[in-house]
Amino acid sequence: MPSKKLFKNRPEKNIQKRSKDLCLDMLKKLKQKKTPVLQAVKCSLDNSHYDPKKGYLIPKGKKVSSELNVSSVQKISRSLFLMDILLGNLQSGSVNTKRELYYIAKGLIKSDDFYKPLDFEDQSDSDSIIDFICDMFEVYREEMNCFANDRGGQTYSKNLIVTEYLDDGEKAVVDLSQLGTTPFQPKNKPQQFQLKAKKGKIDYCLVVESEGTANTLVANGMTKRNNCIVMGAQGVPSNAVRGWCRTIQDQLKIPIYFYGDLDAYTLQNIYRTLKAGSASSLIRNSDFSAPDVRFLGLLPEDVKNYDLYCYEVSDKDLSEARALKKAKDVLKNDPFFQNKKNKKLAQILKWLIKEKSRCEQQSVFSTNPKNPKVLEEFLIEKIKSGSYI
Repeated sequence: MPSKKLFKNRPEKNIQKRSKDLCLDMLKKLKQKKTPVLQAVKCSLDNSHYDPKKGYLIPKGKKVSSELNVSSVQKISRSLFLMDILLGNLQSGSVNTKRELYYIAKGLIKSDDFYKPLDFEDQSDSDSIIDFICDMFEVYREEMNCFANDRGGQTYSKNLIVTEYLDDGEKAVVDLSQLGTTPFQPKNKPQQFQLKAKKGKIDYCLVVESEGTANTLVANGMTKRNNCIVMGAQGVPSNAVRGWCRTIQDQLKIPIYFYGDLDAYTLQNIYRTLKAGSASSLIRNSDFSAPDVRFLGLLPEDVKNYDLYCYEVSDKDLSEARALKKAKDVLKNDPFFQNKKNKKLAQILKWLIKEKSRCEQQSVFSTNPKNPKVLEEFLIEKIKSGSYI
């Protein structure tokens, strides 16, 4: 049975002791007529470093500081207020989502006029404070008993068994082969799962950008004919999807391939986030990224080799224009695309900027409209021939 510790590779952090020490230090400074300062890891691209050995973005060392003054007194007070709520959860063993914590805070503020100056206009205000607290202590929200309400990607396989170890010591076993075409959707605690193949070894995991296309592959029999896992990534991967992919990578040690559109948005927002994490969550990337995932496509050579239908990206389309503008920016500033290990991925971005073209993952269906297995055959051919990055 896995350890009750949720993230086994994380150093133990005594959050309650560190919180107490922080508050005592603030009181000490106030008594000495000094200005208390709260510091947190700066989670942004300019503080990101890509370590090719680790395979994900890590912080360089820059901090953001909140010094107690007229303009920051509300932020610091809110931080201490929400920190007290989170510590209460740790002590009692209770868990909450960010939205629930927002309403818990609103309820406390409503019941006591003393807290009125701390009131939040909307949830984004309290969310940012929770993120600041976690970045300050360099802990995950989950380590503060704050869990997102999202779920991991829809997952299908005829040869995967998932054992979930529950907090009370009980365990639940799910044999994915018994679910038919109903997907297994892991909750946002992928580290509590133990994975194994039902028989033999699973050959690979295919992560599909479009959940609908993943469903189509399964409905047309891909998991029956191939010893694999198929997962729908739901667009930009959530923490739950990223953590689930990391669990598959670490426990099953099988190749993981990503299949999605050939466009700037997919490459820099979806694939990079799945593979190397994001700049906005630098302290989380070690457990919420899957560095071994490979880019199966679509690739520029697929467009040529299979005569795939593409369409021109118009500058008048604001979302497409923003994606191309960001592509130029990441080539200059994103350490992931600047690293020589990811040179081929950067070349695809350059190709997209030059060609101003976009090719959707579903375009493969146009190559043989009467063959329901056309996409499956296309993907297997690319995997066997090594046509991926």
